[in-house]
Amino acid sequence: MTVRLIQPNAPQHLKWRPDMIGVFWERALDLTAAPAEGPAPDLVLWPETSVPYLLESAAPGFARMEEAAGAAWIAAGIQRQDEDGHWRNSLVALAPGGEPVDVYDKHHLVPFGEYMPLGEVFERWGIFGLAANLTGSYRPGEGARLMELGPAGPAMPLICYEAIFSREIRAVPERPRWLLHATNDAWFGRLSGPYQHLGQAQLRAVEFGLPVLRAANTGVSAAIDAHGRVLAAIPLGHAGHLDVALPRALPPTAFARLGSLPVLAALAVLACIAAALSLRKALARGRGQG
Repeated sequence: MTVRLIQPNAPQHLKWRPDMIGVFWERALDLTAAPAEGPAPDLVLWPETSVPYLLESAAPGFARMEEAAGAAWIAAGIQRQDEDGHWRNSLVALAPGGEPVDVYDKHHLVPFGEYMPLGEVFERWGIFGLAANLTGSYRPGEGARLMELGPAGPAMPLICYEAIFSREIRAVPERPRWLLHATNDAWFGRLSGPYQHLGQAQLRAVEFGLPVLRAANTGVSAAIDAHGRVLAAIPLGHAGHLDVALPRALPPTAFARLGSLPVLAALAVLACIAAALSLRKALARGRGQG
């Protein structure tokens, strides 16, 4: 499988400015349609919230995305409102032809970013999370699950900082073929945040023996193999696309099967040993004083 990673490089202070939305949209479309130097992509991956339409009114945008992608599937970050009017930070899968076939809603939201604790209280004063929609905070999705992406599936979608939690990946009932990470790290500018987030994605690859493909708005978009090695990347602060072969998964790791239980057991044994040594020293001191 060949996957194309799209990095439009939309700085956060410009990303939603009315005169710049179209600039970044056209850039993402051009990167999607760019000729391939090798095999044509089977899947095109766009970053978090990279589609400037709400899902409910995105048909014209999907048509243009489909035209740019040709015969490839697309997975792209998008916002939507559910039937109850709640906002969702989502990832949509588009089959060739531009038809939405699956939608994943981010379920592990960022406190003070995508929602406010005690939100009903803060919403009375119009206070939402920093990354929330202007008319309300995001609502969490139903939970971790897999997403079918045609020949490139099944993948486990991770939006933004969901990739830093190992338990999210262990929560899926079936093992994915790979981890799909769509994120927007533009909030951190050129500071260490984007690199730290990349490092966390590498750890997830090592823990589970699964490759990670990540599309980041401003970077670092990268292909990570199941050993945690960055095979190819688009530098931070650059616009571009990257065509990569989907790396193979390794057999399930001990961590994938057992999680943190071995570490917790080892810590418990060490605590018991430390307590026994401390008790032994205390008894020895008592005998010496006697």
